[in-house]
Amino acid sequence: MSEPVTAAMAGTSGADGPAGMPHALTLAPIANPTLLALDCTGNACSVAVWRDGALAAHRLAEMTRGHGERLLPMVADVMKAASLDMAALDAIAVTIGPGSFTGLRIGLAAARGLGLALARPVVGITAFLAVAASLPAELRQRREILVAIDSKRDDVFLQRFDPALRALAPARLMTVSEAIAGLPPGPLLLAGDGVTLLAPSLRRDRDIVTVPGPGLIEAALFAGLVARLLACGGGAPEGPLLMPDPFYLRAPDVKLPGGLPAGFAPS
Repeated sequence: MSEPVTAAMAGTSGADGPAGMPHALTLAPIANPTLLALDCTGNACSVAVWRDGALAAHRLAEMTRGHGERLLPMVADVMKAASLDMAALDAIAVTIGPGSFTGLRIGLAAARGLGLALARPVVGITAFLAVAASLPAELRQRREILVAIDSKRDDVFLQRFDPALRALAPARLMTVSEAIAGLPPGPLLLAGDGVTLLAPSLRRDRDIVTVPGPGLIEAALFAGLVARLLACGGGAPEGPLLMPDPFYLRAPDVKLPGGLPAGFAPS
């Protein structure tokens, strides 16, 4: 049985503050883990169970709101479908953003609560890596990957990966025009729900492939990557696994009484 994340390992903000990347986790390897994976960061709620090196059960429900009401019943449903008790889990994985402020907080709260109740480690994976991990290997061959996530504003969250899912640059928040102007040269694969914002402005003479569909994040498609990272203690090139803290790239717009931004701490 794996060790739970300890208080000394826990954190409440990223290295660069509330909008920065959460700290990396250092875990003892968990061989052949039984894993529950969750995502609520976008226009869907998805849950998956990974067991014995394969997907055991999964559920996906498209929605723009109502994640809080659907998530835990979906967890119960996939555990039943996988014929597993919650105690059989070795770890819980959750997407940490960027994405919907409300959705990612719901997913994080559920994952942390389950981890605390079960005394199991909770690990985070960025929405960017979750999208990149969902792309078939044959589609990624010899192409740089650009994951674009719709910020629901006039800009997009972006991160670049190589075909082996190694990040090539830090994540960025950019306007559509900035993103188009800054597209890397060479064959490119665009993925994520922000692709629809970029597609109308793409040059026709570029070797650019866009992934069809709504670009939803599915736990079923990133659970296997997380299981592999857990098996090697998070030390693979695609890693590391992260603390289960929110990754916004932009400070949330929620205001406290008196107009102070959420996360503001008076001196």
